[in-house]
Amino acid sequence: MEGIAIGLSINSKEILKRLKKTEFIKEIYIASSSKDDGKKNELIEVKKPREILLKKWPEIDLIIFIGSIGASIRLINPFLTSKDKDPGVIVIDNQCSRIVPLIGSHQSNTQNIAFQISNLFGGQIIETNNSNDQNFLNLDSFGNQWGWKRSGKIQNWSKLVIKQANKQEIFCKQSSGNNLWKTSESGKFINQINEKETEKPDATFHVSIFENHKTTWHPPVLWIGIGCERNTSKELIANSLNDFLKSGKFSHHSIAGFATIDIKKDEKGILELAEEKNLPIKFFNKEDLSKIIVPNPSSIVQKEIGTSSVAEASCLLAAGKESKLLKEKRIFKDKDFPRSKSGAVTIALAESKNQYCPTNGEIHIIGSGPGDISFLTNNSRKALSRCTVWIGYKMYLDLIQPLKRSDQVLIESKLTEEKERCRKAIKMAEEGIKVALISSGESGFYGMAGLLLELLQKIKKEYRPYYEVHPGISSVQLAAAVSGAPLMNDFCSISLSDKLTPWPLIEKKIEGALLGDFVIALFNPQSIERNWQLKSAIDLCLKSRQGCTPVLIARQVGRENQSKKFFTLNTIPLNEVDMLSIIIIGNSQTTLIDEIFLTPRGYLQN
Repeated sequence: MEGIAIGLSINSKEILKRLKKTEFIKEIYIASSSKDDGKKNELIEVKKPREILLKKWPEIDLIIFIGSIGASIRLINPFLTSKDKDPGVIVIDNQCSRIVPLIGSHQSNTQNIAFQISNLFGGQIIETNNSNDQNFLNLDSFGNQWGWKRSGKIQNWSKLVIKQANKQEIFCKQSSGNNLWKTSESGKFINQINEKETEKPDATFHVSIFENHKTTWHPPVLWIGIGCERNTSKELIANSLNDFLKSGKFSHHSIAGFATIDIKKDEKGILELAEEKNLPIKFFNKEDLSKIIVPNPSSIVQKEIGTSSVAEASCLLAAGKESKLLKEKRIFKDKDFPRSKSGAVTIALAESKNQYCPTNGEIHIIGSGPGDISFLTNNSRKALSRCTVWIGYKMYLDLIQPLKRSDQVLIESKLTEEKERCRKAIKMAEEGIKVALISSGESGFYGMAGLLLELLQKIKKEYRPYYEVHPGISSVQLAAAVSGAPLMNDFCSISLSDKLTPWPLIEKKIEGALLGDFVIALFNPQSIERNWQLKSAIDLCLKSRQGCTPVLIARQVGRENQSKKFFTLNTIPLNEVDMLSIIIIGNSQTTLIDEIFLTPRGYLQN
């Protein structure tokens, strides 16, 4: 994303600075008069808006104006050309209370970015297009969210959008790629056609690997197997690939990557082509290639490199389980393309069951807070609006569901399916989809962040999708806040669940905390299955701390049935504690006076 932001007055400088920290704005400017031209205002370049647009308009994806809508429209009017070529334009007022996606809400993903800005800054998004008002699917842009690329003239897509706005039926014929989009609220309004049904050409879009339709989204599911003579030119490989795809009406947009034998890791032509197209290459050794059954094995290749197939075997291996060879190998030589340099190349094509585009995919690990969505940070809200799919335990998803748009999809799972949840998030990110993995509280405190990062560490860095951990408010923070300030001095948190940590090790941690006179917060204190650990922990505490030490039991913090009760180590009612409870045990300095639970920092002594 290449974007710029222009403040139309000096009052916009603070918003500009905040926008510069986002991933969609690279350069920021303040509009100037001629006498101010070229100056800088706190590292913000001061220039005339028209001069900025003359230079930047052809090369950027997004422009954000801070100021008047009228002034913004007058500035961009001379530069507008067509819906598919113009950058997206968003206008924000100087208080950042109103965010208006003005131009290109479909083509440039402007609408989604506007949602992210709205959630990050706390402003209200003002929309005027039919898609959002009526829960329509943005036909000509939604595929970007699913890792797809679009083909077809913009006029044909516009006709579909107009039909949809007029509440006419829209149809989809999907033959490849992830179909989870159909389960979204918006997706359910699209009529699905199977392969045997007759389509309605003027009201149908396709999700396909072929380019013989007027309007098509292309999932990245095709793997190109390549074998070549040493030093075959990039030009010959590229021309051969174009001819190969054209003969089968396959779309370049559906290519997931290239595959070949590992002795080609330094093959300049293949490397240059992959870099030019920004596609990955998977390399396989001869032993693995030899295990793949192919229709056209070669004894000559077997004799030269130790396997009977490179192109066919490598594309099948790259495509993975349940893949199919769509087009058998074809050999191209320099005589086939007179202007190409010397060499020879063999190309084959396989289709994968799963998409593959990890460079487009993202995983956002979100701490959703202790309960009510008012405790959700703006940073987390921004990430949620960015993600197409939210994955999490049903109860946690229910708490944040009011923030979901109609084009987003929820994937619910059970409480004990954490590993499967993480694997699903990684798989979808590898397909090119932006995924939110939801934890309650803070994802780095007994949450999903640790497990997901462990699994990501097992993936080679070059194949690993982008991830980001978004901090949340932990239940222990809220429990402390509603009771006073018991965590004002050194404290520690300990989980009493021995499902993943042996109990003797948990005991050592408690003993260490007691020795250091830490305030102790107990997570996962007691369940129906684990009904003795809490009593054991309290008994351990009583060996080192007085029975009158104040204790808080906070339950369902941040939720509708929130409660807090104060006790002492001697009077804790074990039968009132469950997995929805947080226990905070004071240290030797902690006091409880008039229900103010406090561990003093020592300020009054100075």
